Amino acid sequence: MKDKKDKFIKYIKNNKKKSGIISCIAIFFIILLTVLIVFFQNSNNTVKKSSTPESKTIKDSKVNESKEQTTEKETITEKETVIEKISETNRENITTEQMTPAEQETTASQSSDINQIVSSKAGSLSVSGTHLEDGSGNIVQLRGLSTHGLSWYPDYINSDFFRQLREDFGVNVIRLAMYTDEYNGYCTGGDKNYLKSLIDNGIYYASQNNMYAIIDWHILSDGNPYKYIDEAKVFFDEMSKKYAGSNNVLYEICNEPNGGTTWSDVKSYAVQIIDVIRKNDEDAVIIVGTPEWCQRIDLAADDPINGYNNIMYALHFYAATHTDELRNRMINAINSGLPVFVSEFGICDASGNGGINEAQANEWVSQMNKYGVSYVMWNISNKNETSAIFNSSCSKNSGFGVEDLSQTGQWFLKLMKGDLNLNESSTQQNDSTQNNKNNETTIQDVVESAENTVNVQAVTQIINSWTADGKTFYQYDVSVTNNSGSDCTSWYVDITFNENVSLSDSWNGEFGVDGDRIRITSKEYNGTLKNGESMGNVGFIVGGSSNLLVK
Repeated sequence: MKDKKDKFIKYIKNNKKKSGIISCIAIFFIILLTVLIVFFQNSNNTVKKSSTPESKTIKDSKVNESKEQTTEKETITEKETVIEKISETNRENITTEQMTPAEQETTASQSSDINQIVSSKAGSLSVSGTHLEDGSGNIVQLRGLSTHGLSWYPDYINSDFFRQLREDFGVNVIRLAMYTDEYNGYCTGGDKNYLKSLIDNGIYYASQNNMYAIIDWHILSDGNPYKYIDEAKVFFDEMSKKYAGSNNVLYEICNEPNGGTTWSDVKSYAVQIIDVIRKNDEDAVIIVGTPEWCQRIDLAADDPINGYNNIMYALHFYAATHTDELRNRMINAINSGLPVFVSEFGICDASGNGGINEAQANEWVSQMNKYGVSYVMWNISNKNETSAIFNSSCSKNSGFGVEDLSQTGQWFLKLMKGDLNLNESSTQQNDSTQNNKNNETTIQDVVESAENTVNVQAVTQIINSWTADGKTFYQYDVSVTNNSGSDCTSWYVDITFNENVSLSDSWNGEFGVDGDRIRITSKEYNGTLKNGESMGNVGFIVGGSSNLLVK
């Protein structure tokens, strides 16, 4: 009996141990499950909180120059800020796309068909007469912005900013400006693969937002596009192969021929590059630059490129410098049947800096709208110059508010919202731009505006010279020094030549001509000079004989 009793007691003890172990394991799993549930709930709440905007952007704000900006401003509605609403499906794709440009480059390079990635719902364009048309035969006017040099301002190539350009500004085209000859230019030591990846990303982000993209071979200091024609052929062959199946890519093959480059030079270069593109892409719109910084649109009108479809011709203007003469040149070219595309413009002077003339800018817009001319404004950057759309103090690359916009940026926003009173521009321009009309301003005009100013000393230097239309043109750089013995708030200087001259262009000064003499008077923004102080960045272009000299 004792043995049976001992075995029974042992059996009970063993079963209690097993039950305790099982209970502990069950409690452990219950606690673990509870912790996991709490963790995931907190994670979801964090995601929701992080997606809430912390500050107002342009879409939440309204440009109102008559009131101080406050948190009680009316919100700009979707209707006021968007020209064409993006589909909800496409917007969802953009929202979930969080890849960096580097990751996007990897995705694009690994894709078996990048053309499917960049195709846009915007639809293919073609040139009909002097207009762009969509696939249904409707006239299309592209309106947008140009980047500054991609090498220098790459951070603006991002999905959030491109989405804001479309949704808040109403932009439908972006110009991707890739310098060729300047510091870190494509042909002068820049990282070619990196620059091409920025173009790829820019086109991708544009397509995601139903925008067109212009690939801009941005010649400037190289002057003649022939300088890097071999590199251009390789570049445009690669680009046109890659984007042959895309419907939203345009090619601008030579930004601003200058320095005496003739239309014959440009035309010969253009035909060779067009041939390269057409071997890969039969239909893409191609924009051809014109001589003298894309101002001699008349030369292209007199001798256009034949044998190709979908070719347009670039005209560039800066409203504080270029007024009626260049505007009439554009209108005459259009009336002659030339398709014109204003692929770059600004509301300041031709230097990209200095004074702003909104009245002349409004008049330009009125005429471009009248003739259905597409236009792209320079430039997307925070560079400390008046042509930049962002304040130099703004370090953002997306999520911009109205307070981040420069005077140029705010003008552009009002333009795209339809808030500019363009009907008043014609009457306003006479008062605000009289001294900007280069060939209509006399020495007497400048003398009257220059009363009580200091006569400064000037050093002139020829930067470029070239021959066109039987005349030799000279580009001068001028630096002035105040040696008057006292500080001044305005100044003037006379430059005399050995023969009569005609003024073709000028910047950062008021210019008057009287035979062989040019008088330059300071602008409001560069008139203040201390005694002994010097300043530069004043310049002009004159025409004369091959023996023209400064006395």
